[in-house]
Amino acid sequence: MQLLGFFLALVGLAATVAATFMVEWKKQAQGKTYRIYEGLWMSCSGNERTTCEFHESLLKLPSEVQATRAVMLLSIFLSAVALLVSTVGMKCTRFMDSKVESKSTTAMIGGIMFIVAGLLTLIITSWYVKMIVQTFYESHRLQSFEFGKAVFVSWAGGLLTMAGGVFLSCRRCSRSERDESISSNHLLPTSSSKSNYV
Repeated sequence: MQLLGFFLALVGLAATVAATFMVEWKKQAQGKTYRIYEGLWMSCSGNERTTCEFHESLLKLPSEVQATRAVMLLSIFLSAVALLVSTVGMKCTRFMDSKVESKSTTAMIGGIMFIVAGLLTLIITSWYVKMIVQTFYESHRLQSFEFGKAVFVSWAGGLLTMAGGVFLSCRRCSRSERDESISSNHLLPTSSSKSNYV
C-alpha cells in the first residue's frame, strides 16, 4: 500500500512539474492555421513553425497567471518535501527502524503533505480555468482563448498526488486496526487457557 501510494504521488509530482512548464495553458486560433499559446512562463505563436518568448516582466502578467505560477511552485515544493518525508517513513526503507511508531507517523505526515499539495494544484487549476471561461464570455467571444492541454495534465497530477497521499496517510489507520486484531487474538486463547487450568 505504501509503495502504491508513493509511486502514485511520484507520478502526480512529475505531471505537476510538466504542467507547470508547459506552454498550452490557454490557446487561441486565428484563422485556419495561425495559433497562439500562452503558458505560465512563455507564449508562443505561429503557423507551422512557432516562435516562443519568455514573459519578461512579472508585473505585466495577468493576476491569474501570477497566482497560478506561485501556487504551482508551492505545490511542487510541498510534494518534494513530502517525497523525502515519506521515504524516511516507509516500511521498505531502513530509516528509523528502531522507532516503529515514529516511522509510521512520519509516513502519515508525508501522505498529508501530498494531499495538501494535490489539493492546491486542483484548486488553482480550476480557478485558472474559471478565469479563462469568464473572460471568454465577458468579451463576447472576441477574445476566444480556450484552456489547453496543460490544464488537463495539471488536473491529473493533482488527483494522482492526492491519491498517493491518501494511501500513505491511511497506512497508519490500517496498521493500528491490524495490531488491535492481533492483540485480541492473542488475548482470547490466553484467557481460555487460564480458565481451563483453574
